[in-house]
Amino acid sequence: MSENSISLVLDCRDPQSLAAFWAQALDYADVGNVENYTLLVPKSGGPHLLLQKVPEDKTGKNRMHLDIHTPDIEAEAHRLETLGATRVAHAPVSEHGHSWVLMADPEGNEFCVCDAVDG
Repeated sequence: MSENSISLVLDCRDPQSLAAFWAQALDYADVGNVENYTLLVPKSGGPHLLLQKVPEDKTGKNRMHLDIHTPDIEAEAHRLETLGATRVAHAPVSEHGHSWVLMADPEGNEFCVCDAVDG
């Protein structure tokens, strides 16, 4: 069995500021920053999220994004809006028996709030 694991890296303009949003959004702990990096770790399992400062603003659609799974996508989308997220699409999308709301973090990085998936 492999001992490999993954971490996610999110390019951004202001890692420390964006860490406040993502730590609350994901219930992660902000373990601090060093130079151009701020590290968030899960309180109860999951990949680390490293916020990496880059000089350019985000342009275009993300090639990869996070999905936040929850039993109530509207309630979670609203909670995330109070933290600084915005809805990219105001109505949920439904496909193949699942629904999600397309959102963006305070720097414009897209993510989805999806209905819970079993197993």
